[in-house]
Amino acid sequence: MTCSACLHTPAIPDKGIMVVSHPNPSIMSNLKLASQPAGEREFPYHTLKEAEDVLAQLENEYSRHALEHFSFHVEEDGISRMATSVPFFEWKERILRPDLVSVITNELFTTHYQPILHLLSEGIYGYELLLRPIEGGPAFYPYELFQFAERAGLQSLLDSRARVAAIRNSAPHIQKGIKRFINFLPSSIYDPNHCLKTTFHAAAETGTDPADLIFEVVETEEILDMNHLQTILEVYKEKGMKVALDDLGAGHSTEEVLVRLKPNYVKIDRDLISFCDANIEKQQKIKNIIKTSSDIHTLVLAEGIERKEEADWCRLAGIQLAQGYYFGRPSSADFYFQQNVTV
Repeated sequence: MTCSACLHTPAIPDKGIMVVSHPNPSIMSNLKLASQPAGEREFPYHTLKEAEDVLAQLENEYSRHALEHFSFHVEEDGISRMATSVPFFEWKERILRPDLVSVITNELFTTHYQPILHLLSEGIYGYELLLRPIEGGPAFYPYELFQFAERAGLQSLLDSRARVAAIRNSAPHIQKGIKRFINFLPSSIYDPNHCLKTTFHAAAETGTDPADLIFEVVETEEILDMNHLQTILEVYKEKGMKVALDDLGAGHSTEEVLVRLKPNYVKIDRDLISFCDANIEKQQKIKNIIKTSSDIHTLVLAEGIERKEEADWCRLAGIQLAQGYYFGRPSSADFYFQQNVTV
C-alpha cells in the first residue's frame, strides 16, 4: 500500500508553472487569473510571491467551499515536479512558510533528551526523545511545527521522520536496557504495517533492541477511532516494542481508555501532578489511576514534576517512574552523554 501522504513532494519550487485543477468544468472554463485568458489552467511564476498572488485572486473570487476543491502541482519543461496534486489550503500553507517546509523536507531538526527516573532509587530508567531545531537552522517551536505540518498536509511525513531521527540520533549514546520514549501521532498512521516500516527499519539498522523502544501516543488530538489506535499499538507490540499512553487525567484521556488500550506505560498528566501533595482531589484521582494501572499490569509515570514535595508524594503513593524539570530538563546529547557511550 502507498498512501497519498507518503507520495507528497512537499517543497514547492521557487519558480515554475503552477497548474490549477478543479472538478467543476464550469469553474475551470471560466477561470481567469492574472493576465491569463479565461479557462487557462497553467500560471507561470518566477517567485513564490507571484504564486501567492494567484492564490489571493482565487480567494477573492471563490467561496471557501469552492476553494477546498482546487488543487495544484508545478511543472517545469512540461514535467511535473510534484508526485501528486495538493489541495488549495495545504498549498497556501507551503507557499507562505517555505522555511518550515524546508525543516521537514531536509530534516533540519535534532533530538533532545529528558531523563526518566526510577522514582524509588532516582536512577536513570530512560529518556524521552524530543524534536528540537538544529543549531544554526530555522527557529521553530516543536508544537507549532506539528500544527503547521497538519495544515500543510505534511503531518505524516514529519511524524515518520521525527520517529526515525529519534532512533538514529539516540543509537550512539544510549546503552542497551535504557528505555527511549518516542512520541507519535495516531492520525498520521493510515496503515501501521506500511507506515511504520521506516521506524522498524531504523531500529534494525542501528542495532536498537526493540524492547528498549516505547512509543507514546501524543494526546494533542482526540482519539476518534479507538479500533484503529488499538491496531497501531498491536503492531508495535508484535515487533517487540512497548507503548505508552500520555496525559492520562486530561480531557478525553480517561481510565476507560486506559483499560481498553492496556498500554505498557501510562503517563499521568502534568496538570494533575502539579501541587498534588497539597490537593486531596488530585490525590484521589492519581490513586484511582494507580489502582487501575496495577490491575492491568501497566507501569505508571508521573510527568511534569517540578518540586521535591511532588516527587515525595508520588513516591509514597507507589508511582514507579518520574519525569520533570525537578530531575532534568530536555537537553542535547552533548549535555547528557559526554562520554559518548556506544550501543
